[in-house]
Amino acid sequence: MNVDPFQETMYIEENPYKNDMISLIVSLKEKVGALAKVLRIFEEKSINLIHIESRPSRVNKDEYEFFINLDSRNIPLLTDIIATLRNEIGATVHELSRKKKKDAVPWFPRTIQELDRFANQILSYGAELDADHPGFKDPVYRARRKEFADIAYNYRHGQPIPKVTYTEEEKKTWGIVFRELKTLYPTHACYEHNHVFPLLEKYCGYQEDNIPQLEDVSRFLQTCTGFRLRPVAGLLSSRDFLAGLAFRVFHSTQYIRHGSKPMYTPEPDVCHELLGHVPLFADISFAQFSQEIGLASLGAPDEYIEKLATVYWFTVEFGLCKEGDAIKAYGAGLLSSFGELQYCLSDKPEIQSLNLEKTAVQKYPVTEFQPVYYVAESFKNAKEKVRRFASTIPRPFSVRYNPYTQRIEVLDNAKQLKNLAESISSEMGTLCSALKKIE
Repeated sequence: MNVDPFQETMYIEENPYKNDMISLIVSLKEKVGALAKVLRIFEEKSINLIHIESRPSRVNKDEYEFFINLDSRNIPLLTDIIATLRNEIGATVHELSRKKKKDAVPWFPRTIQELDRFANQILSYGAELDADHPGFKDPVYRARRKEFADIAYNYRHGQPIPKVTYTEEEKKTWGIVFRELKTLYPTHACYEHNHVFPLLEKYCGYQEDNIPQLEDVSRFLQTCTGFRLRPVAGLLSSRDFLAGLAFRVFHSTQYIRHGSKPMYTPEPDVCHELLGHVPLFADISFAQFSQEIGLASLGAPDEYIEKLATVYWFTVEFGLCKEGDAIKAYGAGLLSSFGELQYCLSDKPEIQSLNLEKTAVQKYPVTEFQPVYYVAESFKNAKEKVRRFASTIPRPFSVRYNPYTQRIEVLDNAKQLKNLAESISSEMGTLCSALKKIE
C-alpha cells in the first residue's frame, strides 16, 4: 500500500474537479489484499474512482484509511456500496461532503490542525468594509485593518500569535470602552466574569491604557480550561465558527473598532472578544458548555446549524443567568456593550427562561438591542439542555473530543465505544480512589 505523503491537514482534499463528487473514508484492517477487496466492490458496481489516497489510521494502529472520490452520478448506488463495504469486509465507512446531499454528512474537521482550512473563509469585513461602516471613509483605518487581516490569513495552528503594536488612538478607543464597562461589571456581570477579570488584569495586561495581546491571553486560557485563541480576519460562517469551539478554540479578531464611535461596532472587535468572551472561557463550567455547542455542530445538517447558532446567540452572546435572587449577564454581547448591559437588566426587555426548543427558533435583530433575553438556571443546567438538544440532531454517530490527541473521535463502531468505556473506567477508578482518601 502507498501511504499518502501529505500532512494530515491535507488528507481530505477539497474538490479540485468541476463536477460534484462524493467523498468516502473507508477504514479497514491492514492485511494483504485489503485494498483489492475494496476496489473489487466498486468494479462490480461499474463505478470509476476519480481519486484515492491511503494512509495508516491515526486512531487504530492495525488499520488503514482510504480516502475515495466518486462522481456524484453514483449517488443512487451509494447506499448499496456502503452496506457492502460494511457487511462483507467489515469496513468502517464515513461519507463526507461540504455540499448538502441526501443523507450526506457535511464535512467537519477531525484534527485541530484542520481549522487552518477554513479560518480564512470569512463572510464579511476583514480588510474590506461595508459603506455604512464608521471606518469606511478613513483610508488610514482601512489600511490598518488590512494589516490585521494579513496576520490572520497567514496564521497556522501551533504558531505564536504575532504581537501587535497598537497606536495611541487605538489604545484611547480601548480605554474609553474599558473604563465605562468596568464601572458596570460589579453590579451587572455574573460572578464568574467578575472572579476572572482581576486575574486578567494581573497576568494578561488588561489595563485602561493597554490592549492585551492575543498570545498572552491565549496562554492564560490554556492554563485555566484548555481554551485557546486564534486570530481571524472577520466573521466566519456559523458552521465553521462552532466547529472551532469543539476543539476549545475561539476565533478572535485582533483589530479594534473605529475611534469615531468607541461605544459602537458593527462587527466583533478586540473589545468584544477580550472584554466580553475571554473572562468566561477561563471558567471550567462555561468552557464545557461552549464546547458542548461546538461538538453538537459537527456533521449536523444545515437546518440544525442554524438552530445551534441561534442557541449560541441567546446564551454565549446575549445570555443571562440566575445568581441567587438576582439576574446577571454572562453573554459577551452584553458584557462588551455599555448601553445594552444596562438595558438587559432593566424592566424594558422581555425575560424568559431558557428553553432550547423555543430559543433555537427565536428571531433576533443584529443591529439593535435584543427585545427578549433568556435566563439560564446555571451553566450546568444550560449544558445539560444543550446535550439533550444535541441528541435530537440527526447524524449517524456521536462524537467526542480527545484532549490528548486534539482529535475528534467519531463513535460509530464497537472498538471506539470500547476505548471510550475503558477511558471512563479509568477516570472512575481515579474518582473512587480520591473519594476514599478524603473520607
